[in-house]
Formats: sequence, C-alpha cells, structure tokens
Amino acid sequence: MVAEERRRGILETARRAGSVDVGKLAADLGVSKETVRRDLKVLEEHGLVRRTHGGAHPVESAGFETTLAFRTTMHVPEKSRIAAAAAELLGDAETVFVDEGYTPQLIAAALPRDRPLTVVTSSLAAAGDLASVESITVLLLGGRVRGGTLATVDHWATRMLSGLVIDLAYVGANGISREYGLTTPDPAVSEVKAQVIRSSRRRVFSGVHTKFGAASFCRFADVTEFEAIVTDTGLAASEAHRYSLLGPEVIRV
Repeated sequence: MVAEERRRGILETARRAGSVDVGKLAADLGVSKETVRRDLKVLEEHGLVRRTHGGAHPVESAGFETTLAFRTTMHVPEKSRIAAAAAELLGDAETVFVDEGYTPQLIAAALPRDRPLTVVTSSLAAAGDLASVESITVLLLGGRVRGGTLATVDHWATRMLSGLVIDLAYVGANGISREYGLTTPDPAVSEVKAQVIRSSRRRVFSGVHTKFGAASFCRFADVTEFEAIVTDTGLAASEAHRYSLLGPEVIRV
C-alpha cells in the first residue's frame, strides 16, 4: 500500500505541476532515485505518465485532461514556432478549420490578414481573437461549451460540420502515435474531430513533441490522413522520419 500511495502522490504531483523530476521527488518523498524511477516505470506501464530524461509528464486520459489555461503556460516558445510554421501551409485555402486548444489558437492568430478567409472553429478563444479582423469571416460551431477548454461539442457541432466542405483543417490532439493514430480523452471531442476529418480536403496536425508516442482514450484519425505534421525539434529526427513514412510531411521547427 505504501508503494501505491507513493505512486498516486507522484501522479497527482505530475498532473498538478505538468511534470516531475526524479531528483526532487526522491528528496521530497525520502526515497532513493531508483525507487522513484521504478514508480515512474509502473505508472508509464499503466499509461498514466510518459518518462523523459530525468523525470516524467502526465498523459491525458479519460479521467484527466489539462485545461486551456494550463496549456498556455507549457512549451510556449515551441508552440509559437509551430503555429507560425503551420500557418505558412495555408496555400490557396479559402475555408479553414481551427481546432480547440492553445496551439490552434496561436495558428489562428498567425493567419494572414491581407486576404479573405472563412474560419470555422469550435474554439471560443480563437473565434474571439479573429472576430474583429475585417478580412476574416468567423463561423463558430454551436453546442455545449466545455469549461476547461472553452470549446463546443456534441451533435449541434457535428451536424453543422457535416454540411460543410473545408479546404484546410488545422487539427490538434492529446496524443499521436504510429500505432493508434490521433487520440483525445473525451468522446464528445473525438466526434467533432472525426467529423472535421471527414469534412476537410486537407489536414495539418500541429503539436509539441511530448504528444508523440502518447495514446489517449478516443481515437479519431490515422496519421495517414494528414498531409503534414508540424512539431518542434524535441521530436527526434529518426522518429520524425518514421512518421513521414506513413505519408505526411513532418516539419520540425
């Protein structure tokens, strides 16, 4: 029971802080670093954390998901670079979908202002950022608003999407892996994202390197359905190459 309680405490700390450090945990808990490493290995085997060099970070699941406010504090320089690179893939698209989440919100802010665009989004934050831009028409999907992410879901959103043909979709995910594809913790969010995949001609995934290799509760797309993946250089070049073999161009910034 002592080990179980310690692991539960480690997981709670990871979820609260966003990551944990082996050395600090060992000092705080009064145990050896090797004991902490074994605990993290057990938590990783249960799909609750992903180990990193010297620590671990929590994996989002059916029972745990970070809020939009929390996401605005993590990996911000990387997300800003990713958003700028993703926006450059716009091409001749005239209708664009912007997903919920902080990185898609940054992509919305990076979209050009010197040409007409129609932006469809489930994100209240992205809609608010773009609503005052004269060249951009914003269509906000209706539905139930999720408090943690300020995004709309459920059948109102999917029904609206099903009647649209979108040139380019900027899609996020809580996890992406070569085995399980793109995943998210909430079934209602998964339904919206799956409909976006069906309604779009082109699709770009954008996300920081910590999302790679992680799998959450609900699968909504395969890696093969995307023309591009935009991430940061924290994803090893060798791993990026493995994803590119599935079809998408992998851009590391």
